[in-house]
Amino acid sequence: METVEFVKEYFYFEILDKYGGPVLAVSAVLLFLAESYRRLRKLKSSRWKRIKRNLSIAFTAVMALRLSLIPALVYLALFAEDNNFGVFQWVQLPSWLVFVLGFVLLDYGNYLWHLLNHKINFLWRFHNVHHIDLDLDVTTALRFHFGEILLSIFFRGFMILLIGPPYWLVLTYEVIFETATLFHHSNWRIPYKIEKLISRIIVTPRMHGVHHSIVHRETNSNYSIIFNIWDRIHQSLRLNIPQDEINIGVPSYRDPGEQNIKNLLLMPFKKPRPWLLPDGKVPDRQYKGAKGNLEP
Repeated sequence: METVEFVKEYFYFEILDKYGGPVLAVSAVLLFLAESYRRLRKLKSSRWKRIKRNLSIAFTAVMALRLSLIPALVYLALFAEDNNFGVFQWVQLPSWLVFVLGFVLLDYGNYLWHLLNHKINFLWRFHNVHHIDLDLDVTTALRFHFGEILLSIFFRGFMILLIGPPYWLVLTYEVIFETATLFHHSNWRIPYKIEKLISRIIVTPRMHGVHHSIVHRETNSNYSIIFNIWDRIHQSLRLNIPQDEINIGVPSYRDPGEQNIKNLLLMPFKKPRPWLLPDGKVPDRQYKGAKGNLEP
């Protein structure tokens, strides 16, 4: 199989551009409207200024995603298939089981990648661009430094070579992965009972809001992207924080004046600041109730 030609001529554009693009666009618009009418957390800064800034950063990230990350991942999946490389190429399984297991393993790989972005200082320099947003909504889901996207090729590519998933699964997962990212970054107040129910399985806005807290132990929790079972297994799940008590962002980056495109693009190349508020204090919290309760 001529992998590059196959990617160009059929499946790549068919799934990603013809179907995936519209799904993501519609999801973003619907979530934007939902969070406009049912807001989970109060905004601290001008929404429209943030939209302009976040979409400007998003443009560079989307270009890196579309022109580098996804072609690389699809090519590696096809390379694994052509060269009998990876677990799914060595073990014969029904297509439905390949889909289920492959989807779950790809999601676990992204949990690990997200965790590494918080644990390795070099990676955090890039990921911090996403976290210093002073508010959290659907536009934050698009606000990633293009360098982080390019760096992810190495780890996510390694996971594909290890797993050996079919190319169609890689593309399908990517569309659902991006949709889930839009969903759990949104500022949409889902009815509490409904969100408490679905949060048993998938990552929700209340759950991911904790991950964007200025309290360090909260930021170092809830790394999952689609299925939150990974946080449960690794004991990195935290759900007991009322949303109106969450202060979004990173404590040492509280100046709205620094939230401009130039500073955001150059930030990874500057020394990260310590996890301290401008007054030198470390943000902390006294916890109420059980660690596993999803709070309103």
